[in-house]
Amino acid sequence: MAPEPDQTSSDPLLLPHRETPTGGWKSALFIIWVEVAERFAYYGISSNLINYLTGPLGHTTASAAAAVNAWSGAASMLPLLGAAVADSWLGRYRTIVASSLLYITGLGMLTLSSMIPSSESQQCSISANGQRVCPPSSLQTAFFYVSLYLVAIAQSGHKPCVQAFGADQFDVTDPKESASRGSFFNWWYFGLCASGTVTIALMSYVQDNVGWGLGFGVPSMVMLLALVIFLLGTRTYRFYDSDHGGAFSSVGKAIGAWRKRSQEAALQELEHGGESSEDSMVAEEVKGLARLFPIWAACLLYGVVFAQPPTLFTKQAATLDRRIGPSFQVPPAALQCFLGVSIISCIVLYDRVLVPVARGVSGVASGITMLQRIGTGIALSLVTLLVAALVEMRRLRAARDAGVVGVPGAVPVPMSLWWIVPQYVLLGAADVFAMVGMQEFFYDQVPGALKSLGLALYLSVLGVGSFISSFLISVIDRVTRRNGGTSWFADDLNRGHLDYFYLLLAALTALELIAFAYFSTTYVYRRKA
Repeated sequence: MAPEPDQTSSDPLLLPHRETPTGGWKSALFIIWVEVAERFAYYGISSNLINYLTGPLGHTTASAAAAVNAWSGAASMLPLLGAAVADSWLGRYRTIVASSLLYITGLGMLTLSSMIPSSESQQCSISANGQRVCPPSSLQTAFFYVSLYLVAIAQSGHKPCVQAFGADQFDVTDPKESASRGSFFNWWYFGLCASGTVTIALMSYVQDNVGWGLGFGVPSMVMLLALVIFLLGTRTYRFYDSDHGGAFSSVGKAIGAWRKRSQEAALQELEHGGESSEDSMVAEEVKGLARLFPIWAACLLYGVVFAQPPTLFTKQAATLDRRIGPSFQVPPAALQCFLGVSIISCIVLYDRVLVPVARGVSGVASGITMLQRIGTGIALSLVTLLVAALVEMRRLRAARDAGVVGVPGAVPVPMSLWWIVPQYVLLGAADVFAMVGMQEFFYDQVPGALKSLGLALYLSVLGVGSFISSFLISVIDRVTRRNGGTSWFADDLNRGHLDYFYLLLAALTALELIAFAYFSTTYVYRRKA
């Protein structure tokens, strides 16, 4: 058994849980504000990234959407590696600090990349949306992508550890704190969405109307502020012994023990009285991780749906009449604010209205189970896709009737931006059920020492979903352009067929919902120690 940390040490990283009269909502709110700042930085880059790629970098709509999805996928998958580093070596606190420093570096480089001038020898042109586009130099493109993926690497340690560290501030063995932890996941997502909503409204306007240098520079400064806030709160945090790592080595020991026992004769196992209690415990941890895989796999198509607002929804919105008043025009990416407003409203209704009512009916403390919550979110995402397909059909019909199909320049379709708002609102409601449900489920159901890995599993759903979306867009674009055909994702969306793509995703989501219902009805929740 490893020796206990020195109980007289003043280093908060070495204090065992029982010696730290800290934690609770005071510490959790401190960490929530850090994540709010980090989300401001992240959405300040990601929400309008497709317009940067199709504008200053000169990508086609299909290649830009695929590139954004691939980057989002990497940013969501790499937390599996970050969780492994945190849980087996650095601990969550140190991983957060190291990742934040790398984050600031990546954002600073991204700001510099947007300021590298294009080659004057290259000929500029007018894009389909009326913007003057000068092809970037190869140096600018390479530096941009290096910077962008440095941000993704930084996310790998930040995302799984900050939320797990925040949830660690509540003691699951204390009934009052255990109940508070359920609300923590709701209000955590509330803070993230409030930050994202403000960010998208502010930064999309700055990037479209002021400049990309300032549009990328502000998020880098906000991320620096986030690190300062996190460090200032160090003395208020509750640290667990498990935060020093060792979880993955325990799983490794379990796998090794299984391998050794498989090579022993049954008689020898009986003679020695079977497996040790320690081997039995770590073996159960491995089994517990394996039990989560069917649920994880059945959520992947939700990750595909989640990838659409910052890419195809945004390009779709760019074709509409976005005027409000005589002169103000809403930036296309700013319509993602309706997603955030919907989430914020639905979280309040869920936590304060639905849960108390459902609790009285079901007798379950959380109102509905975590898997029921996720399933409801998947069903709502199916409705979202059907509505998006119907809206796109009407938009294409309006474009044909107005004669703007194939017309060069930024000629809007005579159709108000309010037509596209319902799909954002519905997806926001779906997020409150599916996204928050996945966060709590994977955090709650992994073995005790692997909480960072649990949240990384939830993020990997979004990562794999983004990769699937990138793959589908690339393949469909290639197939539909074959033999002189028109791509579903044509640069002139009035000639494309996003409605077909949304209907395809809806069919796949319906199959996913059936699979999820099957696996969730056979799943047995892990009992708390």
